[in-house]
Amino acid sequence: MIEYIPLILFALVFILILFGYPVALVLGGISVVSGLLFFDIDFFYLVSLRIFGIMNNFVLLAVPLFIFMGMTLERSGIAEKLLETMAILFGKIKGGLAYSVIIVGGMLAASTGIVGATVVTMGLISLPVMIKRGYNTKLATGVIASSGTLGQIIPPSIVLIILGDVFQVPVGDLFRAAVGPGLTLVAAYILFILVVAYWNKDLAPAIPADPSRGNKKKQVIRALADIVPSLTLVLLVLGSIFMGVATPTESAAVGCIGAIGLAVLYRTFEVGMVKDAALESVKITSMVFGILIGATAFSMVFSYTGGEEIVEHLLLNLPGDEKWGFIIFTMLAILVLGFFIDFVEISYIIVPILLPVSEALGINPVWFAILIAMNLQTSFLTPPFGFSLFYLKGVAPAGVKTMQIYRGVIPFIIIQVVVLGVVAFYPEFFGMSTT
Repeated sequence: MIEYIPLILFALVFILILFGYPVALVLGGISVVSGLLFFDIDFFYLVSLRIFGIMNNFVLLAVPLFIFMGMTLERSGIAEKLLETMAILFGKIKGGLAYSVIIVGGMLAASTGIVGATVVTMGLISLPVMIKRGYNTKLATGVIASSGTLGQIIPPSIVLIILGDVFQVPVGDLFRAAVGPGLTLVAAYILFILVVAYWNKDLAPAIPADPSRGNKKKQVIRALADIVPSLTLVLLVLGSIFMGVATPTESAAVGCIGAIGLAVLYRTFEVGMVKDAALESVKITSMVFGILIGATAFSMVFSYTGGEEIVEHLLLNLPGDEKWGFIIFTMLAILVLGFFIDFVEISYIIVPILLPVSEALGINPVWFAILIAMNLQTSFLTPPFGFSLFYLKGVAPAGVKTMQIYRGVIPFIIIQVVVLGVVAFYPEFFGMSTT
């Protein structure tokens, strides 16, 4: 019976989470009770040392800074300007509004990395216009929801920072490795819209040119005026990391200053805006670190009761090739778990359990982390608990039904799984290796 204790604790965690109990309290509570039942008082001393180590982790300081940067940019009106500009440039071609949403989603991902803010902003601005202009509702909602999730894989991504901490690999290495897969997803979305618009002209019609917008030259100049400042900020933040000039935490601080600078440039800066962004950053950061502390305590309980040995034995004895059997099994498991729990919980509960096995199999941690990050991105779209679906439904016009949103994201989930497969089986295309 004793050997089944880790599995019982693991099952108990997920049952309580699915019943709606706060994740951080579930993890912490089960850890405290287990510590009292199975260990002596020294267990709590070890937990306190682990928590102290988390609080001293300089890399994790980038999490609140990037969140603050994203919230500031979201409130500065940058998304509205980019969407309006792109719609003017591309609206005159079939699928033009959809292309605009995808491109802006990629740009916002590279400048904010906040999925909720991106989906809500694009849903408020673009969805009513797309429906009014005759776009198929399912296609419009699918484009917006999926484009908003690009912030999960395109740097600077909170997921990559968290996985960098879990895997103990430089966040800059993950950022560099994620650029190729992120841009591939953008290209795959655009290709899908191109095929759909060509195949059925009624799904994504063109918008007639508006003479009041000026000639094409003026439109291009206006587009550059809106794009260049945002692009400069992205280059400052990511360029400083890729060139080794700054750590992710230092570049995040630069990004915060740059975000405030953009708000001043666009004349939307207000003290209240900064206060709101700071409060929202504190809320999100507290949630992330609360789960991290609870997960750290639970991982100790799971490990000390023999859970790691059970998982390692199971995963090393999967049918077929050890490495690929492990990769396929873990990707399927994370994909299924993503239907029910969010990326922070998976990153801090599931991934640490998989790490010893991946190390034993000699798997490249950067490649494995990118696969997990792309898989976690898909979890934002998978019903019934995909957060992007909830965000979009919350701001969608009254006539848009939940089932239309669910059906709209299905092609994009398939696209993400296909691109995930390409990264898994052909990592050399993206400058990575499996070992």
